[in-house]
Amino acid sequence: MAQILKGAPVAAALSDDLIKRAEKLRASGVVPTLAILRVGERPDDISYETGAIKRCEKIGIQVKRFLFPASCDRETLLNAISEINADDSIHGCLMFRPLPNKEDEAAACAMLSPEKDVDCMTSGSLSSVFTGKGAGYPPCTAQACIELLDYYGIELSGKRAVVIGRSLVIGKPVSMMLQARNATVTMCHTKTVDMPAVCRDSELVIAAAGKAGVVDVRFASPGQVIVDVGINIGEDGKLCGDVKFDDIEAIVSGITPVPAGVGAVTTAVLAKHIVEAAEKTLT
Repeated sequence: MAQILKGAPVAAALSDDLIKRAEKLRASGVVPTLAILRVGERPDDISYETGAIKRCEKIGIQVKRFLFPASCDRETLLNAISEINADDSIHGCLMFRPLPNKEDEAAACAMLSPEKDVDCMTSGSLSSVFTGKGAGYPPCTAQACIELLDYYGIELSGKRAVVIGRSLVIGKPVSMMLQARNATVTMCHTKTVDMPAVCRDSELVIAAAGKAGVVDVRFASPGQVIVDVGINIGEDGKLCGDVKFDDIEAIVSGITPVPAGVGAVTTAVLAKHIVEAAEKTLT
């Protein structure tokens, strides 16, 4: 049976460290602060916001919310971004996407200061992920994958890794982050020929396809570690990942569950980015 790579202990370990660092910041007169910018009332946004606020409160991070109706105009949105950029007491900004208007979203991402971009919304942050230089932070979910693998002692250097999905939110950034750790990475997507065979030949699979159950036993081989980033609603109406967990668990050596896997680590990574941003103000 595979080792179940649960996210809760990873998040707890990160939080314990961040509590100490946040206390040290406060003792130095710096209160680590997150700005949450939400347009509209999408249930998934509100759910993540609630979890992020709870995590921040536990660690000692202050949260300022900028909430607007779905009908919010561009000028109001950009004024909020400008206010966040100018406020030295705010160290990071989380803006929920997608916004109702794609053009407004592009303008907001372009305006946000990379130094305060704690979830890789700006081109400056993406550049730092791809080049290893500059301001900004990787996407929280992509880094959550790396944090989880590190916690469970899964070596990345020299390993053959496959990333399923090529989005700028997960696939491409996590591919670059794995390469930075000296893994040999293959990216798979909808046009990949014989994807199951490509995955079977790997030692690590990160599934970020966004399609329920797309990764089945054909993709798995003994000794593999599979990280499931997918969040989907299955035919039974329950939350599930991209991986057919029950079928694959008996084959591989390690696998993350959905829920309670990578998603449980994401808000802790968000908090880590805020604390790191606050620490930079001291130097």
